[in-house]
Amino acid sequence: MNNKRYRSSFLIVLAIILFPGLVFGGEPLTLEKSIEIALQNSLVINIAREGLKGATAQKREAVTGFLPKFSTSYSYRRLNEEPQFQLPFPPGEMTTGTKNNYNWAIEARQPIFAGGSILANYQANQIGEDAAFLEEKAKNQDVVQEVKIAYFDILRAQRILETARQSVEMLEAHRNTAENYFKVGMIPKNDLLHAEVELANGKQTLIKAQNSVELAKSRLNTLLKRRIFEPVAVVDILTYKPMKQSLEECLSVAQQNRPELKISELKAKQAGKLVWVAQSEFFPALNLVGNYTRFGDEASVSGSPYQDMESWYVMAVASWNFWEWGKTKFRVDASRARENQAISSAKELNDQITLEIKNAYLLLQEAEHQITVSEKVIEQAEENFRISEERYKERVATTTEVLDAQTLLTRAKSQYANALGDYNINYARLQRAMGTIWP
Repeated sequence: MNNKRYRSSFLIVLAIILFPGLVFGGEPLTLEKSIEIALQNSLVINIAREGLKGATAQKREAVTGFLPKFSTSYSYRRLNEEPQFQLPFPPGEMTTGTKNNYNWAIEARQPIFAGGSILANYQANQIGEDAAFLEEKAKNQDVVQEVKIAYFDILRAQRILETARQSVEMLEAHRNTAENYFKVGMIPKNDLLHAEVELANGKQTLIKAQNSVELAKSRLNTLLKRRIFEPVAVVDILTYKPMKQSLEECLSVAQQNRPELKISELKAKQAGKLVWVAQSEFFPALNLVGNYTRFGDEASVSGSPYQDMESWYVMAVASWNFWEWGKTKFRVDASRARENQAISSAKELNDQITLEIKNAYLLLQEAEHQITVSEKVIEQAEENFRISEERYKERVATTTEVLDAQTLLTRAKSQYANALGDYNINYARLQRAMGTIWP
């Protein structure tokens, strides 16, 4: 009776761990739904999105450099005395102004030539916007990769948990058989003790497997920005689908799709535009200026007996800082150094991504080979366990042989689950390395 109650309780707890969605009435999460939730809630993506908004605003700010600038000013000046003019003949003084002087002016300034800095600055910010868009795309792919890894980690941990559960059931069955044989004097007590020790070890392994499942689910909850203890049930899609692409094809796809490669190229181009911005200070600047001014001896600037109420003018202004002790040259040198730095960084990144793809590809092949081997090993281990168990019942095999056969079978199933998990995880990493990881 106690064994039945223990087994019922154990099955309930196991059902809660493996299928919380069924127990609590929720629907299991698919991989696509998990990715959708993560993309909606990710703070990393939100940071990248805000970066894109900032880059767009900077580009729009750069557009204003082509447009005229308007300004206005209002001033008041009080003199200690009215301006006087000395008349030579007949001798005397003539008043030429007032003590109170009000001035209101509106000015428009249109840049005509700035050494190309306005255009280069706009192009640099336009490139910055494109780079920010690709950075957001890269962050999206990072989140997708993390969700896929966490999702497949859950499935792998659940497969290992199921293997551990089956192992405990087989160990219990063997312990019960050994106990019956011991009671009738068919085996020594050492054989029974051996079976009980292995059962205890199997239960400990089961607890570890349960903890691994819980940790994997907590990791997924963290990525989805849900409560860490919220129940999780996922759809089992842990399968093996052979990859047909060669390493050379993967490298070619990465050159076309990897956002980081495009970002590095854009940053090198942007650095080149900033060199031209710095070089523009070698040239003079030409602006067209229009001014409208009103004067008066009262705040209403409605004129005075000595001065017209309004005046205006249009003029072209050329300015050139032709000597600043090498300031512009040093600025150009610094900008060109940053351009060379960006070009070298792009080349280095290309080498790193090539290595990343090759590493992921080799690990994928390794996992693929392990899957094929593990499938055959499971078949052999099951047959070995069956034969050992039959021989034990016929009293021509020892407890040690049965337990060893059972250990080999458990190990083979665990290795197969690990190989499946590694294959799907490494495939996700390879997709990310190529820049093609999407649901």
